[in-house]
Amino acid sequence: MKNEFLLIDLETAVDLQAFLNRAKRLDPSGLVRLRAYGSLLAAYVAPIFAGGIMDSGPTVLGLRTCELAKDAEVEGLVSIQAMLDRLARIIDNGIWNAKDSMITLPANERAAWGGVLPPRSGWVSTGFLSEQELTQIARDGIEEVADTLPESVGGPIAARIRGEIWGRAIEQSTHVPTGAAFVAAGLGFLTEGEQIEVFEADNWVRLSSMHGHVLARAAISFS
Repeated sequence: MKNEFLLIDLETAVDLQAFLNRAKRLDPSGLVRLRAYGSLLAAYVAPIFAGGIMDSGPTVLGLRTCELAKDAEVEGLVSIQAMLDRLARIIDNGIWNAKDSMITLPANERAAWGGVLPPRSGWVSTGFLSEQELTQIARDGIEEVADTLPESVGGPIAARIRGEIWGRAIEQSTHVPTGAAFVAAGLGFLTEGEQIEVFEADNWVRLSSMHGHVLARAAISFS
């Protein structure tokens, strides 16, 4: 596996760059998992993730897909910053061709969420949530984290508090965790007035908008 790919055009490269810049703002030292087995590249990021096997907090992934100029085989968990550096070089070059625009993955990294992969099939639609509702939930969650978490608290206690807030269901009738709304808003997946479709499969939930997908383990508590 060469772990190299060519995006279909400059516009797609700029779109991927914007997605990764948003992900980096949510997690400055974050990683991106890139997968392709054909003509579509999937880029997964994890703005919220459980830190270890004993961590009960949620893992919430953001997914953006990009069309490739030709089929490729890609599999890697790599630094977001390293990918941004590669994208910047080919975007700033302004010339789009197979020689100058090919991207080779940087060295693989490791992360607690690296082995977490949602189902690829079996998704069933369970309804819709409005952009307005998700945006407000994200704002309320950010405010609750700020109000609940003293500045002097760090480490496991802080992680537990954040996990409790971002891991609970946004309402009793859904399994969507509050953190999914935060990630959807933070990654720029919410468009004013849009209805976001909700899917479930194998104890996972997915929010699918016109700009990307948010995937998370189904929430089991409401309050």
